[in-house]
Amino acid sequence: MLTCLRRGLAALALLAAPAVHAQTKDADPALWVVQDADTTIYLFGTVHVLKPGLSWFDEAVWAAYNQSDQVMLEMIEPDPATMAGAVMKFAVNPDGPALTEKLPADKRAAYAAVLADLGIPAVALDRFDPWFAAVTLSVAGLPKLGYNSESGAERTISAAAKAAGKTLEGLETAEEQLGFFDGLPEPLQMKFLVSTIDDYPKMGSELDKMVARWAAGDPDALAATLNESMRETPEIGKRLLSDRNARWAEWIDRRMQTPGNVFIAVGAGHLAGNDSVQAWLAKRKLIAKRIRY
Repeated sequence: MLTCLRRGLAALALLAAPAVHAQTKDADPALWVVQDADTTIYLFGTVHVLKPGLSWFDEAVWAAYNQSDQVMLEMIEPDPATMAGAVMKFAVNPDGPALTEKLPADKRAAYAAVLADLGIPAVALDRFDPWFAAVTLSVAGLPKLGYNSESGAERTISAAAKAAGKTLEGLETAEEQLGFFDGLPEPLQMKFLVSTIDDYPKMGSELDKMVARWAAGDPDALAATLNESMRETPEIGKRLLSDRNARWAEWIDRRMQTPGNVFIAVGAGHLAGNDSVQAWLAKRKLIAKRIRY
């Protein structure tokens, strides 16, 4: 199953921030630091979609952010018009059979049932690529599960950085991220869509488990939840995980040559496992130390 790919795609469409007044339950996500005599770079693993009510942007996480002049996210969320243009560029498939016709015959009824449950017209996604249909089903179902559109980590950090006048940049662009997914061979995209259809009834419990492990600061358990499916399909794991982690480690290595403090916030799955950002840093003789708090 490609459940983690579904989560990664959902993150592109739902980057949001929790309201401060709703934070009532303490969460202590994992945090690392790479430093030398004049440069400090913090690595913070995020969960892109959250329910309201978690207090995570505090304690050591807040201290690391507050001490940093530069903030780096996976990407800077573009304005709606720009994002819509990117989606039209990468996700629309005007020629050939409709998406419904491409689906395995034994999955069409289940697909129609998911669309009906979400209130999406039966043919609404027929001219989109399978990967986009999958993320649409995932994102559209989140409000019903209590995942408020104002509850993701990146927009919280982004809003705080803008208000404080910090330098705010992305490691990637929206077009680059969409291109990663759109570049997957169509058979893999279809597996992703079928996986989304099959897993739709348990999406809430899977996300709840992921968030609980993130809040507990357990990156290894979180990695097992997030990355297992990617590693089962090497092409997906290489494109969406390992290659990106290697590029980010290269960016960090270069940035270490310039004095200053940097706060990097990327999906928590990138900061755990054998090909994590930290593992790639180690190959460059840079040690990321866990900050315990």
